[in-house]
Amino acid sequence: MSDEKKQSDRGLRPGQTSRNFGPSLKRLLGELMAEKAMLIGAMAIGIISVILSVIGPKILGRATDIIFNGVISKRLPAGVTKDQVVAGMRANGQSQLADMVSGMDLNPGHGIDFSALNTVLLTVTILYVISALFAWLQTRMLMRVVYRSVYRLRREVEEKLHRVPLSYFDSRRRGDLLSRVTNDVDNIQNTLNNTLGGIITASLTVLGTIIMMLTISPILTLVALIVIPLALVITAVIGKRAQKLFGEQWDATGDVNSEVEEAFAGHEIVSVFGRERDVRARFEEKNAEMYKASFGAQFVSSLIMPFMMFAGNLSYVAVALVGGLKVISGQLSLGDVQAFIQYSRQFTQPVSQLASMATQLQSGVASAERIFEFLDAEEQVPDSGNVSALAGEGSDASLSSGAPESSGRGEVRFENVRFSYSPEKPLISDLSLVASPGTTVAIVGPTGAGKTTLVNLIMRFYEIDGGAITIDGVDTREMTRDELRNRTGMVLQDTWLFKGTIRENIRYGRLDATDEEVLEAAKATHVHDFVQHLPEGYDTIIDDEGSTVSAGEKQLLTIARAFLARPELLILDEATSSVDTRTEVLVQNAMNTLREGRTSFVIAHRLSTIRDADLILVMEHGDIVEQGNHEELLEVGGAYARLYRSQFEGASSEIADPPEQEPLAPAQEGQMF
Repeated sequence: MSDEKKQSDRGLRPGQTSRNFGPSLKRLLGELMAEKAMLIGAMAIGIISVILSVIGPKILGRATDIIFNGVISKRLPAGVTKDQVVAGMRANGQSQLADMVSGMDLNPGHGIDFSALNTVLLTVTILYVISALFAWLQTRMLMRVVYRSVYRLRREVEEKLHRVPLSYFDSRRRGDLLSRVTNDVDNIQNTLNNTLGGIITASLTVLGTIIMMLTISPILTLVALIVIPLALVITAVIGKRAQKLFGEQWDATGDVNSEVEEAFAGHEIVSVFGRERDVRARFEEKNAEMYKASFGAQFVSSLIMPFMMFAGNLSYVAVALVGGLKVISGQLSLGDVQAFIQYSRQFTQPVSQLASMATQLQSGVASAERIFEFLDAEEQVPDSGNVSALAGEGSDASLSSGAPESSGRGEVRFENVRFSYSPEKPLISDLSLVASPGTTVAIVGPTGAGKTTLVNLIMRFYEIDGGAITIDGVDTREMTRDELRNRTGMVLQDTWLFKGTIRENIRYGRLDATDEEVLEAAKATHVHDFVQHLPEGYDTIIDDEGSTVSAGEKQLLTIARAFLARPELLILDEATSSVDTRTEVLVQNAMNTLREGRTSFVIAHRLSTIRDADLILVMEHGDIVEQGNHEELLEVGGAYARLYRSQFEGASSEIADPPEQEPLAPAQEGQMF
């Protein structure tokens, strides 16, 4: 697969920058701004917590001074002053020791002041307890910010799913899309949970620690800060490489999910054709790519912490050396140096944490890019917002009552319609037809002729390139999609059922239908015949694949659902293809009842099901090559007659090889929206 194709599958246009960390991070943080008040509150609480925690070492340094000064004072004779002690040391040639003692707070002859020591220790304990409580409160508030923001992000993704055109799903693998809306969103949530509070706390700690270090010794502060340029270089070099690998990791995750989804969805076909080895080989290949990218991303990102610890230890050694010299010279007390060493460690630790969280953030932003690419995808043409003539009171009454409209409504016109899935491969060039109200229009033709495309255009699953499609004189583009589709019932070749009871699946056609109406629809479509033999009857639970019922019974359920909807316009796309011959006769009778008074479009390969259609359209290459009723088309002896003879007279040898058909886009024959 070419790089250009890979970019297309992953939502990246050829030539587009594959990773755009800065803008993506800014946009991700923008998602948090809806919780601005709570975010500001969490930062304020964090500031208080950090202030209390960074004051602690300075006060603990005072405790060290009390102990050390007490020990030294105890060894000095009582009744003399510190100045006298210092002078005596200098007289004895102990100048260096005299310099150190001169910087101490001594009380010769007295020991440790335990009262002062207890006060200091109690103060520090209270500060640390309050700091911990504020830190807990900050964490709780930030978790609310993150989970609320991710909740809104999931909702945006869900809403976007209903706004993108069908062509978007046709051109992308389902597994990759599922990975984006599940794995990538989860990764964003985990990343924000692990980094947001840490980044805020670590940043405030670094700032507070620098301020406290400056109050002790500006020179030692400069020594400690030599780690910052080194940290920035390490983070920039390693982080850039890690970001690319994290992007590859989540792209590879989408590829693996696609392979798994396809393998499970087509498990029976894979088994029938004995392609398990091929499927395993493709999975192993994708899984190996994911392993390589994941291992590389984690390995590269894990290098930051060891490098940062090494740099921090160098800073620690330098501070200890310079601080010791200052204690000996009397410029700093032992407690100040101890406090500064604590600050030094307290400084390098959050710097290391920031560097480590920066790599975690790379992974989250890589997922955010994939989510934002989906959210920025081109949407279907928005509804005009106009209220069409179809939205009259009579129509609403018809829908609510479930009775068909009998006032001659339902005329469908195609006027010089043009459509193509891609500009270089036109499918429908200039199609015009009229479906009179209440008539049944059958559409036949070879695979790839454009039959399903025709009804998809009526439903506005795709937008036409030119011309117009009107219902009762109103352009479908002037209707809202909900308005159009609420008046249309559709039964497809591929059935779809959701996990729920049989009653709920039938009621999906009209949610306000009563149990009696559901039962009526079930009896009319012969669903009741097999449901009454089930242990739980209409309360029997079926899963989303409908594995508890047969293929024919699944189709009957979808037909009952359409029957219950009582639509004005009916579309049947090979609706009886999955039922046996006996059931087909029963379903055809139900369909005849359902079609009464409604304009119906029926796509069929078995011509026996559409012999009584009012109008039969024969399509090839997206054009209507013949139209008329069954008898008229047989009399002409053209394409329809050849199709008919191939099915009922066994004269397949008389049929000329059909011209090569243009390949259809992915969402064609038998694919459900």
